[in-house]
Amino acid sequence: MLRPFRKIILTGVSKNNCRLFSLSQNYWNTNNKGLVLGVYEKEKEDGSLQFTEAGETFDRSVSGKLRELLSISGPALKKGKSRLFYGVHKEFPSVVVVGLGKTSAGVCNQENWDTGRENIRAAVSVGCRQLQDLEIPEVEVDPCGDPQSAAEGAVLGLFEYDELKQKKKTVVKTQLHGSADREAWGKGLLYAEGQNLARHLMEGPANYITPTCFAETIQKRLQSVSDKVTVHIRPKSWIEDHQMSAFLSVSKGSDEPPVFLEIQYNGSAHASLPPLVLVGKGVTFDSGGISLKPSSGMDAMRADMGGAATVCAAIVTAAALKLPLNIVGLAPLCENMPNGCANKPGDVVRAKNGKTIQIDNTDAEGRLILADALCYAHSFNPKAIVNAATLTGAMDVALGSAAAGVFTNSDWLWNHLNQASVVTGDRVWRMPLYQHYTRQVTESQLADLNNVGKYSRSGGACTAAAFLKEFVTAPHWAHLDIAGVMSNKDEVPYLRKGMSGRPTRTLVEFAARLSKDV
Repeated sequence: MLRPFRKIILTGVSKNNCRLFSLSQNYWNTNNKGLVLGVYEKEKEDGSLQFTEAGETFDRSVSGKLRELLSISGPALKKGKSRLFYGVHKEFPSVVVVGLGKTSAGVCNQENWDTGRENIRAAVSVGCRQLQDLEIPEVEVDPCGDPQSAAEGAVLGLFEYDELKQKKKTVVKTQLHGSADREAWGKGLLYAEGQNLARHLMEGPANYITPTCFAETIQKRLQSVSDKVTVHIRPKSWIEDHQMSAFLSVSKGSDEPPVFLEIQYNGSAHASLPPLVLVGKGVTFDSGGISLKPSSGMDAMRADMGGAATVCAAIVTAAALKLPLNIVGLAPLCENMPNGCANKPGDVVRAKNGKTIQIDNTDAEGRLILADALCYAHSFNPKAIVNAATLTGAMDVALGSAAAGVFTNSDWLWNHLNQASVVTGDRVWRMPLYQHYTRQVTESQLADLNNVGKYSRSGGACTAAAFLKEFVTAPHWAHLDIAGVMSNKDEVPYLRKGMSGRPTRTLVEFAARLSKDV
């Protein structure tokens, strides 16, 4: 049975005579392939339309008809906008032309990112989604001068978590169009697939992504990409033996058993070289415990393991890229629930390093599980320790979704993280680690530390970082508070609404740069 005819613009169109034709579904079934091409904005009023190199080649193959169609189909394409044409080319019945902005776009110090790369990601994602909506299963993508960014835009833009729905989006296979750098394209695919893995874990319902399920998912993914990885899924008995009482105190409020996930990737030719240690907060559901959160929006707390998701996904990507670097990943995984065994406000627990902690707010649980994980991280003689956590709502208040906050004791580490984020467009911003904040968590009535600052409404992200610093002796440590970038509404144009998986690509790029650091 044929579907209704579609109107399409065919070749041979002139400015004064735009001929419309209809094609039956038979045509689409035998030529169900799409193409995304880029075009730049005119930088001068009298300037001519400027395609990318791939766009120019394509336009010549159709005798300039694509250029002609663009000139008569409306105003010049602006950055991030698109225009769809049918029947221009026999091999590609559907062609989407996307606006890339200005050719001169590059690194912008004010925005702290590479604007050109961001323009490519945003534009390509728009074109790929448009073809996905047409249920076209195969799409070739213009490299737009940067194949890695084009691949990232395509794969990130097409992702949507719909595996629990009966009606699913069309699965689209993306390919590089033309003879551009295929190695860079492949790198972009891996970067984007890594972030999509983090999005998949963060978006999954908490009754599906339990601590055990999370750990097993990562184990399977790592086993499929590299033979240089060892994964340990540590049970509760191991956690007890290692005196991680702060971590255990959070987990005891849930019937789900805690898991301490430990990953060792030995990518360096020298196994004895100090590793980069990545630590991620892994609260697979955070009710707030006895200090119960408001019910509105609590469902989003299935993604409170975003730190663990981004860290583990970054290691999966690093292994797939075969980075010549040793990396250790640590993820304390548990739920924070309010049963009869749960932590109570005023309780005191002892961390792995012997320091006692007064728990005045059970919803400040992430710093408790990270405290023990950070202590354990030092046993690997790390080159650097970087932890990521959806730690505080105060971070969202401070920076919103524009950037992840970075608290660090190392200028060297900050420079690497910042430079990586400029390349990926997934930005970071340095925050203060003043003694001013340390004093607020070390003045505690019953214990060495309090898990909330003395002035709980002021500088919450800063006092949380100061708390973590009490469990760090390494000279190169950074804490990424990613609460503000946990989800996406419409802020990042190449990510659909939902959990963002940020800043996975920045962590991967950071690791790649660290592997070259001598």
